Amino acid sequence: MNTVLRKEWFENKDSFEVVDVRKVTNAFLKGLLKKASGVEVGKGLCVVQTFEPKPLYAAMEEMGYETELEVVSKEEYRAYFYRASKSERSFSEGADMPFKPTAILNYKNIDNSLATIAVNFWQLTWEKENAAIDLKTKLMLSMVNAMGAGRHRQATREIIKAYSLGLTVAEMDEIFELIAWNQGIGTFSSEFGPSSEFKVYQFIKNQEQKGLSVAEVMKGFGDKNPQVNVKN
Repeated sequence: MNTVLRKEWFENKDSFEVVDVRKVTNAFLKGLLKKASGVEVGKGLCVVQTFEPKPLYAAMEEMGYETELEVVSKEEYRAYFYRASKSERSFSEGADMPFKPTAILNYKNIDNSLATIAVNFWQLTWEKENAAIDLKTKLMLSMVNAMGAGRHRQATREIIKAYSLGLTVAEMDEIFELIAWNQGIGTFSSEFGPSSEFKVYQFIKNQEQKGLSVAEVMKGFGDKNPQVNVKN
């Protein structure tokens, strides 16, 4: 984003509907993206947050938005989103919505500067340009690490995200075989077999055996799923 040479539409930013989420502590992404999907071309939204809302940028761009950031103070960031075109993707359903790091809102409750650090770290890790490791592989590695650390909710999110990016059932089979090998049969049986991520794996496998496509299977997931949502 260029903070010196603004885009022409920025002159009309005062006409944009303002969505102030500075005091919001629960997951608001789905509602915000649903609102954004209904904005007409040539109109826009202004999202006010206590840190730069970088996790929104990619999703809004996919919907046909351009972005400009205005830093009012260290506790007020105004992200202006102008709808230059209308994408077919609306994110109106939870299953279609990208899994963004909503847990970052927890850091905002502690300190705004900490939230900014967390957002920048997230962007460096997950949205690095020309990354050496593709996103699906990163998610698979993150899932296995989370399982080994007992973070089953995180592992559940990662396997769903990786599946949406092309992780196959055959690959899942081998991942769980490796986990059983490395962790041991006893640990796998008592800790991983009953886990939410293993249930997701079984669900995906059963649905595909019924002939459902990836898109159809993904409709079974969303941020309302208590096993997936990080903001219970």
